[in-house]
Amino acid sequence: MTQQVDERAPRTQGPTTEIELSVSGMTCGSCAARVQKVLGRQDGVERAAVNFATERATVVFDPARVNAEELVAAVGKIGYGLAPAEPSSEAPEDEAEDVLERIWLRRVLVAWPLGIAVLVLSLWFMHDPWARWSAFALTVPVQFWAGYPFLHQAALRARARQANMDTLIAIGTLAAFGYSAVNVAFGPHHSDHYFDTSALIIAFLLLGRYFEARAKGRASSAIRALLELGAKEARLVVDGEERLVAVEKVKVGDLLRVRPGEKIPVDGEVVDGRSAVDESMLTGESVPVDKLPGDRVAGATINAQGALTVRATAVGADTALAQIVRLVEEAQGTKAPVQRLADRISGVFVPLVLALALATFAGWWLLAGDAGAGLVAAVAVLIIACPCALGLATPTAIMVGTGRGAAMGVLIKGGEVLERSKRVDTVVFDKTGTLTRGEMALTDVLAAEGESADAVLGRAGAVEGASEHPVGRAVVDGARERLEAVPSAEDFTSVAGHGVRATVDGVVVHVGRRKLMNEAQLMGCTALDEEAERLEEEGKTAIFVGWEGRVRGVLAVADTMKDDAPAAVADLRGMGIEVVMITGDNRRTATAIAEKVGIDRVLAEVLPADKVSEVRRLQDEGLVVAMVGDGINDAPALVQADLGIAIGTGTDVAIESSDITLLSGDLSGVATAIRLSRRTFRTILQNLGWAFGYNLAALPLAVAGALNPIIAGAAMAFSSVSVVSNSLRLYRFRKS
Repeated sequence: MTQQVDERAPRTQGPTTEIELSVSGMTCGSCAARVQKVLGRQDGVERAAVNFATERATVVFDPARVNAEELVAAVGKIGYGLAPAEPSSEAPEDEAEDVLERIWLRRVLVAWPLGIAVLVLSLWFMHDPWARWSAFALTVPVQFWAGYPFLHQAALRARARQANMDTLIAIGTLAAFGYSAVNVAFGPHHSDHYFDTSALIIAFLLLGRYFEARAKGRASSAIRALLELGAKEARLVVDGEERLVAVEKVKVGDLLRVRPGEKIPVDGEVVDGRSAVDESMLTGESVPVDKLPGDRVAGATINAQGALTVRATAVGADTALAQIVRLVEEAQGTKAPVQRLADRISGVFVPLVLALALATFAGWWLLAGDAGAGLVAAVAVLIIACPCALGLATPTAIMVGTGRGAAMGVLIKGGEVLERSKRVDTVVFDKTGTLTRGEMALTDVLAAEGESADAVLGRAGAVEGASEHPVGRAVVDGARERLEAVPSAEDFTSVAGHGVRATVDGVVVHVGRRKLMNEAQLMGCTALDEEAERLEEEGKTAIFVGWEGRVRGVLAVADTMKDDAPAAVADLRGMGIEVVMITGDNRRTATAIAEKVGIDRVLAEVLPADKVSEVRRLQDEGLVVAMVGDGINDAPALVQADLGIAIGTGTDVAIESSDITLLSGDLSGVATAIRLSRRTFRTILQNLGWAFGYNLAALPLAVAGALNPIIAGAAMAFSSVSVVSNSLRLYRFRKS
């Protein structure tokens, strides 16, 4: 699709450029560590990250000092391939994975029957010359055809004076095969041979590679699933006529017709028609959203009912779906900080294992006088110690976790976010637009004794008619709904932070806070003050209205609470997380609202510019803070917080500043995002624990000769499969 081509182009960031490259030839975590090390050493490279699971490298470099061709050449010198990453697309990726699976399966189907036949001959007919030669003949195709991928990669690494997992496999199996071949050809008829060891090790490793390829295909399916959501064609309206075109040909400004049941091709604005649109692919919410002329719609969402005419506002890489795909891809390419230890170990592991295998063979031969046992032990050391599982532990969990999150409307921006989320013990909610709908509505109109409520509301509505403040708009909307006519005003003046005034019917009318009334020398009355206090205790904003020396009435507006706010707060508190509300409202109003949703701690009367300092103050108390917000003025606080969570219905600035984005306005997503992040990080730790523990436990057994190389091959093959399979369990994650 067109947008992916654009997304893959190098992105210039000031003097540096970021480019994503495809890496070929990697077979284990040590390969990824080696490629990353070489890229990082190149002059002009600021940062390089190589992901073994996705086989991608992200490089930030200064194009004035190094170019992509030089990076490709540097990696080629150590035996690996580097090329511009192909755009994510449904068909090529599926086809490549299917081809890879078939390659491994063909070799499995050859290696296993032959390997079992060799085992039978070795167990029951070892000393018969015909059986020994038959075992040799049957092992040759397993060793050199079925095992060719291991031998080929080992040869490439040797040519580049490097070593990796394939080096261990090649040396181990060739040593067993060569030793056995020499014994069969030149040794006494009763001498041992290990053809079964060589054949079955390769058979187990091939089976492991096949299962690993299948599992990794599932782990990377999130991107394909997202891409498959997009429409392939669009109904272009030209001179009133519909014409079916490929979605790539749609341009900004084009008019599109979307019939009931069809996918909306691109992001746009409804210009005609009304319908309900299923936005579950975008937000995770199953309830369709009503759309009217002027409303925005997103590409890949489904028009559930009436026909719509939509004007395209974003196409290609600028659509919401394309941006989500890019965010998920970037997240899947990141590493959790805990992976750094695994990377360092993988980078030096293979040379250490080669030295240990050589020492094991020498020890058995020189100290025990048993070269055959030394060979078996050395082969077991080479096979069991593969660092492949270490390389897969983190990226596969991140791939599945972020993919599952995207399907649920939760975008998690990488491995570092996962690690930080597990430490969060405090969640700070911005009030307006996050806990509340951000839409003020007129709730009460109270007049002083002898005054008409309609007159108070009418004059207040006239004065606020020129105001852009949400409170003022609520008063105007309320006046228009309740009154037949609203008078006009002249000489409008805004008194910053206090209210407004204007002339209505020849009278100067003031509308605003108590302070404005005092400054205008308007006398109040006790009854109205008491009513205003009562309204504020209910969480409403009280507005005084006065003219000609007296306060004539008080109005109240309130921001309506989101229906799911109390349940979302209770869910977080049930997780042991302290919940805090931050708002610019006065303390009395803020406390009343907080009580309604179950929040005990309130940071009230906080100016937008002071939100950052309030978050920092909480951090100074030793708290690990997650900030949840949706507005432009929330962006600095989202960055300051240990974990920034943006409500996706908010502004682009807030979303870009956050670590986690909730694509819907559903507050239950906050707890879901934290739970999913924690579950994913826990899976990473489980994977690393298994990979480290497996090697630490098995190596001493191999050195001591207590581990059969065939069992070592089986265990090594399935260690990687177990790591990937454990990561795939994240697909079962559900909202609580």
